[in-house]
Amino acid sequence: MPLPLKLTGTIASPGFAHGPLVALAASVPTKRRSRGAAEETAALEAALARAVADIAALIASSSGAAADMLEFQMAMLEDDALSQAAFAAIAAGSAADTAWAAALDEQIAGYIAAEDEYFRARSADLRDMKDRVLQALSGATAARPPAGAILTGDDITPSQFIAADWSQGGAIALRQGSAASHVAMLARARGIPMLVGISDLPAGGAAMALVDAEAGSILLHPDPSSRAQFTIDQNAAAGRRDQAAARAHLEAMTSDGTHIAVHLNVAEPDDLEAIDVATCDGVGLMRSEFLYSRGLPDEETQLAAYRKVVRWASGKPVVIRTVDAGGDKPVPGFTVDESNPFLGLRGLRLALAKPDIFRVQVRALLRVAREGNVSVMFPMVSQASEYASASGIFREEAQGLLARGIPHAMPRLGIMVEVPAVAIAPELLGEAAFFSIGSNDLTQYVMAAGRDNGAVAALNNVTHPAVLALIGNVVRAGEALNIPVSLCGDAGGDPAALPAILAAGLRSISVAPAQLPLVKLAIASMSIGGQA
Repeated sequence: MPLPLKLTGTIASPGFAHGPLVALAASVPTKRRSRGAAEETAALEAALARAVADIAALIASSSGAAADMLEFQMAMLEDDALSQAAFAAIAAGSAADTAWAAALDEQIAGYIAAEDEYFRARSADLRDMKDRVLQALSGATAARPPAGAILTGDDITPSQFIAADWSQGGAIALRQGSAASHVAMLARARGIPMLVGISDLPAGGAAMALVDAEAGSILLHPDPSSRAQFTIDQNAAAGRRDQAAARAHLEAMTSDGTHIAVHLNVAEPDDLEAIDVATCDGVGLMRSEFLYSRGLPDEETQLAAYRKVVRWASGKPVVIRTVDAGGDKPVPGFTVDESNPFLGLRGLRLALAKPDIFRVQVRALLRVAREGNVSVMFPMVSQASEYASASGIFREEAQGLLARGIPHAMPRLGIMVEVPAVAIAPELLGEAAFFSIGSNDLTQYVMAAGRDNGAVAALNNVTHPAVLALIGNVVRAGEALNIPVSLCGDAGGDPAALPAILAAGLRSISVAPAQLPLVKLAIASMSIGGQA
């Protein structure tokens, strides 16, 4: 009998599960030979139509996040820009399946290479669309995984998740994947445990696996003592979740009576569907990148998305970040190719370099600002002149809206503190209405260790004294300048890092919705000195 093998990964959806480890089906292979450009073109057109029809049928029987995800895919498939390269390859002599696979693989590679996790996560949707059309071309039918299994592979597509029978439990364990993927969102909504980034996960199956997506581990071939401990841990986690749920509507307060403001990080409006606004202090970070995942969104599209979150907040603060694209993020007509995207034209730098595109977003933000307690945050700011230029564009666009009689309001304009130069000398940005520390980028820049590079993961530590010293420096500068300071990076949702963050002086954090109850519970066990 094989010895027990414990592996670790990143938690995409918490929970516990046990069952056989079952490998997900591989992508549909390409087999066709070209029968001429006219016939191959007709075949791809028919396959696209069938794929759209299949998705439409699924939408009719779905709701919430699943329906929204499927609508996203259908819109992508109906966009001629997605298939343009494939039809061009067919005209040059390729078979329909080869042309489609090559066109999608190129786009998938661009998304995977993106620095921003939102864009990387969308690569699974593109793989799903690729396979759906290839199945239509080949006439193949996707196999349904067995109920109660631990599904494993490099990644999982939304269609594979929807097709699985989760009525008897089960979980997902991936060698790659993303906690920001549509499948991860679906898993959290359904309560299906999911781990990603398990690089050493074997390709084959296993008779039994235990998934602890509270601790971020999976145990293959468990022995009796491991199974017994797993049951103990599962019951203990259930008790913690019950405790956290009971505190969800209570104020976040340390054991020695200090209030900690806990806001939410929102990747897209649907993240808030199942969240009661009474459980949080507002939205500390609404990312706008999802609007750019298919190209450049118009003003009305942006306004509708921002309005949905502002209305949900019901008067509580909402901080919307201007688009944080740039470098290697695939936004056609906006981003540029660079040799070093981490240090290139990204965030506010890119927005100022492409003002016509930026101004569309500015107008939408000005219009939604009159409807609630809205602030706007500029990413990747490194000097005061950038803040001044962006603020000037807001004032100019406000004048334009006023001249046209369009209702609007000027939001508070603040910055993300993620560039070490700003964290070292925050007083140089003293005109900003607020500081919000982006702990993810700040840490990787201070430690010179990429946050998504497993080889240097141990170096990428927000509790390193140098990182904490800079956080403390920003907090002290905020106090001296009377500028509010918060933290919107992942560190705010990490109970292990929270004591050090509070000890550095922070009293306002922003976390992913799924982390909110357990973060409140963790805060309740801490003193203001950061000791549990």
